Parts: sequence; C-alpha cells; structure tokens
Amino acid sequence: MSDFQKPPPLRMTVPSDDMAVRAALERIETGLRALDAPEDVRGTAQLVLAEILNNVVEHAYTSKDGEIEISLSPKGDMLFCLISDAGEPMPDNTLPNGRAVEEGTELMDLPEGGFGWLLINEYARNLEYHRRKDKNVLSFQLALVS
Repeated sequence: MSDFQKPPPLRMTVPSDDMAVRAALERIETGLRALDAPEDVRGTAQLVLAEILNNVVEHAYTSKDGEIEISLSPKGDMLFCLISDAGEPMPDNTLPNGRAVEEGTELMDLPEGGFGWLLINEYARNLEYHRRKDKNVLSFQLALVS
C-alpha cells in the first residue's frame, strides 16, 4: 500500500461509560475490517482494547466522569495505539506487572492488575505508561497480521 493509499488514523473521544466503550469498540472493529485485518487479529485487538478501555472506566474514573481519547494508526504490519484519559493515575504511576500467579494462590494474595494485564502484556508490544500533567497516557502496538 502506498502512502497515498494508507488509511488515516482512527481517532475518537468517548465518554467514560460502558455503553460508549462498547460503541467505540464497534467503530474500531469496522476500522480493522477496512484494513483487511484477519479475524484472529481483529479478535485480539478487540480483546486488548476492551480490557484497557474498561479498566479506564472502572479504575481511572471511579470518582468522576470524564472522557477517553483513542488514537489508532496503522503503519505496515502494526497498529500504533494511544489511549489517554484525565482520570486517576495508575497506582505508583506504573503499569501493573500482569504476571501469572501460581496455582492455588489465595484470593487475598492475588496481585493488583489481575488477569487483564496478563492478557494485555501477552499481546501488546512496546507497552508504556506515562502521567503527563493531569493525564494518563498509554501507548502500545498490536500486530495487524497473524
């Protein structure tokens, strides 16, 4: 695909609620189909983005309403993703480690970040979190090929 045919980035700002996230994920699915991304790639992208966006709704905006900014830019065989919000910062201003836990771990001993971050770490590449002024900024890349 030449630069003249390269699809534009998909950018949107959505309210921090479940229904708005669902609608955003539907728009993202449509955009990934337009890129001819294979079904398994679209499924992985949906899974990762749903986990991240739902985390923003559930954790960053627990005490107030706000907006989530989403920017997805295809380049070659990668989808560059940038998610930002003005919610509460990540604990200790760092990403959860998303490590697998040993079988039989007591419920009270499960790490913060849970299994969602394990999944995100499995599929996202170059995952970075920064707090810039009053905003959380999460950047990462997802494969557009199987």
